[in-house]
Amino acid sequence: MPTRSVPTSLHHAWLDRVPSGEGPLYLRILHALQSALRDGELQPGDQLPPQRAVSDILKIDFTTVTRAYALARERGLIEGAVGRGTFVRALSAEDEAGVIDLSMNLPPPPVGVSLAEAMSATSRAILERTDFAALMAYHPGAGSIAHRAAAAAWLEPTLGPVAPERLLVASGAQTALAAILSVLARPGDALIVEPLTYPGVLALAANMGLRLIPCAVDGEGLLPDALQAACAQAGVRAVYCTPTLHNPTTATMGEVRRADIAAVIRAAGVPLIEDDPYARLLTEPHPALARLAPGLVYHVATLSKTLTPGLRTAFVAAPHARAAGRIAAALRALSMMASPLTSAVATAWIRDGAADAILTGVREEAAARRQIAARLLPSARGGPQSLHVWLDTPPGLDLGVLRETGRKRGLAIVTADAFAAGPEAPSGLRVSLGAARDRAVLTEALTGLAELLA
Repeated sequence: MPTRSVPTSLHHAWLDRVPSGEGPLYLRILHALQSALRDGELQPGDQLPPQRAVSDILKIDFTTVTRAYALARERGLIEGAVGRGTFVRALSAEDEAGVIDLSMNLPPPPVGVSLAEAMSATSRAILERTDFAALMAYHPGAGSIAHRAAAAAWLEPTLGPVAPERLLVASGAQTALAAILSVLARPGDALIVEPLTYPGVLALAANMGLRLIPCAVDGEGLLPDALQAACAQAGVRAVYCTPTLHNPTTATMGEVRRADIAAVIRAAGVPLIEDDPYARLLTEPHPALARLAPGLVYHVATLSKTLTPGLRTAFVAAPHARAAGRIAAALRALSMMASPLTSAVATAWIRDGAADAILTGVREEAAARRQIAARLLPSARGGPQSLHVWLDTPPGLDLGVLRETGRKRGLAIVTADAFAAGPEAPSGLRVSLGAARDRAVLTEALTGLAELLA
């Protein structure tokens, strides 16, 4: 294919991948570069041919190559040295995968706060004032008094005051949900869920041999009449739902709907597991269901969606102290304990205000990214500070083909079948806004997704 010679010190064989690509030519050049990096054909430090040479080799317009190289530079794939040329740079985790991740729901980097500096400073302070051997030893129970007091402070905007003996610290929401379900249900029992629900719960139900009963929903989540009918079915042991910025549809229950759902479970006497990872993203969150149906609701709130997943810290508010004791035993059987160091960091951040500063920065960045999504994907649903949006797709669309086509175009996307609790689940895809490294990368990804869907 090349029509002119290129110095042997320059790496240009990856250009052979361009004609077989899909989409606009500038993106095909970018994706060819990404795939060459992923396959190891290009290595950090390799020198790329000049843009004019690429234009001549591919017999295309020079500005198309300029646009492709500019995008590669924005993505952190390449870097230029004046007088020396263009070189492959060391890859980030995002670039190692060769795709922009729209599938993983992560909080974006907080505006005005360096998580690395905050983690470094807090960890150093903890190690300086704490006996290291004691810190790193096994710790019985599900959180010290200090940890539980911090949990109470963090949960108060949605739960109100909570007695520390009702609170537990877990190594992430998945561990907390596994512990709660192991206490409430046995193989063959039924769990009521939304038609589209958190994949972690689908995995737990399959592992524990639980039957799933999808309950009808609308734009605010669970429908009270449908929930009442589902609770009357044989073998139902619990209800699971995400009432705020539902994963994946972003539906949020209003206060009237929350009161109606609380009334249904009180009348039925069926416990409810309230998975509430996103409520603190809202500046004025609605009262938690646990506040409206005391004695029946198990409330789970992870820090993974509001601060950073690396803390692996989630808080559980049990309906009463007796239930908290049973969950603590289940947590110990599942994971022995939450990480003492990250629990100490989370506690310190909540106490000294760092957690609120990080949360404020996450909210600001999430709002900016949501505006980008509103501009490029106008039909997407989601709150002003949502970490993800939902896009309906036509019934009958092959979601597997959609995912694979997205992957070929450098986009990792997740579709409705990953969340489906039954065969009648709606069709669509969840678009996560937080995993992209910055707003420019997100803009590129959402532009590509809009082109793909069009």
